[in-house]
Amino acid sequence: MSTFAGSKGARGSLQRRKALNTALLLIFLLYSFLPLFYLIVSSTKSNANLFSSFGLWFASSFDLLSNLHKVFTFNGGIYLRWLLNTAYYSVISAVGATFLATMAGYVFAKFHFRGRTLLFALILGAIMIPQTALAIPLYLLLSKIGLVNTPFAVILPSLVFPFGVYLMRVYAEQSVPDELLEAARIDGAGEFRIFFRVVLRILAPGFVTVLLFSFVFTWNNYFLPLIVLNDPRLYTITVGLAAWNSQASAAGGGSQALFPLVITGGLVGIIPIIAAFLFLQRYWQGGLTFGSLK
Repeated sequence: MSTFAGSKGARGSLQRRKALNTALLLIFLLYSFLPLFYLIVSSTKSNANLFSSFGLWFASSFDLLSNLHKVFTFNGGIYLRWLLNTAYYSVISAVGATFLATMAGYVFAKFHFRGRTLLFALILGAIMIPQTALAIPLYLLLSKIGLVNTPFAVILPSLVFPFGVYLMRVYAEQSVPDELLEAARIDGAGEFRIFFRVVLRILAPGFVTVLLFSFVFTWNNYFLPLIVLNDPRLYTITVGLAAWNSQASAAGGGSQALFPLVITGGLVGIIPIIAAFLFLQRYWQGGLTFGSLK
């Protein structure tokens, strides 16, 4: 009888813990979704309703289409140029950074050479260096070689992704069997052929994960484009919207009409990130050898 009571008490305790965990997850979900919900709601409001209505609910009028039209037509439609610039910088940087990180991670995981530990420690240390500490040296370097105010000023620094190297080393250590590499070498395959024909397919889920991280990082990067770009036609969405926000915050009632454009532009700016996540998520859900078995 006591055993039955103890088992029943244990089940009740387990159910309470599960309920508590569920409640905490729901609170975290609400906390995470609240800024996005505010962005969606505010994008449907006119400038007057934005300041006069409750922030977390819709106003009486629905002005989303009007706001979208203003975003893409204001100042000669420069927002579309910012959107294309951001997509160009992000795609080129993400593909390049992920490819370099994958190669470096594979080398650190499967090759033994002198100075390997020290070099990898330096890469890990680079993760901890804040961008602000490198801002002035990076700007001076790019200025010295004449790349300031060019797309390369954003793309080249973004190709360095130490965190991606760390992730790919860990993933390659766990997913690439040494026996498979030895078999390929015995069959006469060179190292580059092994990497492109065998290893890269096995590392496909990790590759896509790092690709998404790098893409989001470059898309949301504000500080780097701010210091290396001064031509509005080369701005990214983050820098362009910050310029609009500064203009909207200036003195005078007329400039405040830009606030709905800033909010709506921010909403449009996160749509490609969501689309990239939804499109790429299937590639890392297939397991460790998804690519090699395809």
